[in-house]
Amino acid sequence: MAAKLTAFALNCSLKPSSAAETSSTDKMLADLLDAFEPHDVTGEIVRALDHDIKPGVESDMGEGDGWPAIREQIIAADIFILGTPIWMGQPSSVAKRVLERLDAFLGEADDKGRMPAAGKVALVAVVGNEDGAHHCHAACFQALNDVGFTVPANAGCYWVGEAMGSVDYKDLDQIPKSVKETLGMAASNAAHLARLLKGETYPGIG
Repeated sequence: MAAKLTAFALNCSLKPSSAAETSSTDKMLADLLDAFEPHDVTGEIVRALDHDIKPGVESDMGEGDGWPAIREQIIAADIFILGTPIWMGQPSSVAKRVLERLDAFLGEADDKGRMPAAGKVALVAVVGNEDGAHHCHAACFQALNDVGFTVPANAGCYWVGEAMGSVDYKDLDQIPKSVKETLGMAASNAAHLARLLKGETYPGIG
């Protein structure tokens, strides 16, 4: 029987969960977690703006910083999922702050040179009503790989609606076939890779 795995999804919407408007990023992350279920992966979604993530590039920026608790959840999970909307063709400013805080991993390697994310798998889920999904993936994957995460094949999950359109991902009656297949493949590949790395992680150097 395959070992059970855990996933932690961080929603980098510009809206906190207390906002009246629901989040398309939340919907995609929930659909992705559903795609993980057949692979014995359970997970949770946390809204970044529900926490006071201070600006900076350290793992703890002092009094009132909400990042250390989120960092613990990221490290505890086998799979980290970064969810972001597209704004002006870019990942959200919230997603960029999260990546800046993960930069601290570069200085936190163990005695074999392995950063805290070594052996952890990362996915990126993107939604928007404008072009830029592939750019968002490229920017986020590069940063996540830079701080030690492993990116599986076919890891880019996204939905992009009509430019300047009024229909969001959360408004769709059902998941488009191509998106559902992409979510399914990303979940399958991520679970497979995470299971392999959990069984035998990177050896490091020295």
